[in-house]
Amino acid sequence: MCNILNKYSRILTKDPTQPATQAMFYGIGFQEEDFDKAQIGIASMGYDGNTCNMHLNSLAETVKQGVKEQNLVGLMFHTIGISDGMTNGTDGMRYSLVSRDIIADSIETVCAGQYYDGLITVPGCDKNMPGSLIAMARLDRPSIMVYGGSIAPGHYKGEDLNIVSAFEALGNKIAGKISEEDFQGVVKNSCPSAGACGGMYTANTMASAIEALGMSLPYSSSYPALSREKKEECRFAGHYMKILLEKDLKPSDIMTPEAFENALRLIMILGGSTNAVLHFIAIAKAIGHDLTLDDFQRISDETPFLADLKPSGKYLMEDLHKVGGVPAVMKYLLELGLLHGDCLTVTGKTVAENLEHVTSIIDREQNIIRDIKNPIKETGHIRILYGNLAEKGSVAKITGKEGSYFRGTAIVFDGEKEFIKGIEDGKIREGNVVVIKNEGPKGAPGMPEMLKPTSALMGSGLGKNVALITDGRFSGGTHGFVVGHITPEAFCGGLIGLIKDGDLIELDAEKNTINALLSNEEIAARKAEFQQPDYKIKKGILYKYAKSVADASQGCVTDL
Repeated sequence: MCNILNKYSRILTKDPTQPATQAMFYGIGFQEEDFDKAQIGIASMGYDGNTCNMHLNSLAETVKQGVKEQNLVGLMFHTIGISDGMTNGTDGMRYSLVSRDIIADSIETVCAGQYYDGLITVPGCDKNMPGSLIAMARLDRPSIMVYGGSIAPGHYKGEDLNIVSAFEALGNKIAGKISEEDFQGVVKNSCPSAGACGGMYTANTMASAIEALGMSLPYSSSYPALSREKKEECRFAGHYMKILLEKDLKPSDIMTPEAFENALRLIMILGGSTNAVLHFIAIAKAIGHDLTLDDFQRISDETPFLADLKPSGKYLMEDLHKVGGVPAVMKYLLELGLLHGDCLTVTGKTVAENLEHVTSIIDREQNIIRDIKNPIKETGHIRILYGNLAEKGSVAKITGKEGSYFRGTAIVFDGEKEFIKGIEDGKIREGNVVVIKNEGPKGAPGMPEMLKPTSALMGSGLGKNVALITDGRFSGGTHGFVVGHITPEAFCGGLIGLIKDGDLIELDAEKNTINALLSNEEIAARKAEFQQPDYKIKKGILYKYAKSVADASQGCVTDL
């Protein structure tokens, strides 16, 4: 046990040569006894403009109260967020991945500069969570992430809706499959309340995997946003923070290589978002581990895909909550020998100890998680493809419902907007490999998600008959035969930027290959003509990001 809980904050509160500092503490309401207490930074990502985040400030207040009940001082601060759902399909989406690093930088700055002894973050939308974990890794002080929870499903004409329903409604409208009245009905009813997008999209993928990693409390990822249990979790976070301080248990003690394997294993079981590849590589780098694309492929090869969750399946996170949540899934994996049970967690206990009294998901009456003897797919859905189109790798999401092989002729679009115009003009045909270039971390800049294009393809009825490749990335809500994170990106001379309409492209998710069927001489000739373009943006954060960001195979980190 550690007897000194305030080993950082005492630099400000107990140093007699810091009278001005201490005067300011009195100014914010400190009493004399508070100067001996550990200080906990509570980072809320709450803001009014996004359903994922609109309730987080209230949850953070509950966290603060729970911290106070443990004779600790909770000091709330705020950091930014970008709504992926709102910005998808617009230039605003270029700021989404950028926001991950801004969040990490801002949390690190406040906690280090203010000498907080511990950190509790309250994130909602996609990039909030990896941003939180990167900051925790850098600080390496007792830390807990409290996920804001997922949204309840919407309803229209007897159907359950979620955010992807609204995106796919556009494709249906373009194809003339729904009336304007029904289109508006879907739009108005897809997001009924607060909480992150309800399927196994990026937010719930990251929340689930971070719970398996050990950095959030059991059930954190599956408690709904507005549930009684979520409020109780917020209050109990203070109790567990006290335990972490007393044991001096830090992120580096929890985020071990084995813990990362637990996280990746759960991603594969649940059919999680490809964005997790970028984020977990970045989190691992921050804590000092070398997690690579090949690690994802290795875990995918060893792990079946079992979850019938949206976007490729039927159910939402709220449904999983009703049958035991993520701990019930983890208990099944532990029984199968697919988890490292001796990894420490933010409860101060190991994974196995946390799950001791949990009933396995397979022993419950449910249809969400299949028995390992009857998987949806015998290996994981995330496939890492290499070839002349992706010499440094690319990431595909293959659930088994799209097939595992596609060969077709390229139809090339210089960016997402050109693609949307192309689908409206009927340029895309069955058998095409749609190529969307110049959407990478440097080229876009910001590596925006291609949810609008994939949703438009699905809604128009083309989703099962074409493939799509890009140097951008995909939302967790994407499904279909899609390959993203292609590296090198077009901006850096990657072959994806040199493909022409009519080129033959072959994608093989069994052999893990992605190739343009061009001769070496033709490829060399095209590369010889390549000239590095200028940055699209010449000032501000996007310019700084484009100049500093590493490629997708390295997690798009900005501090190499």
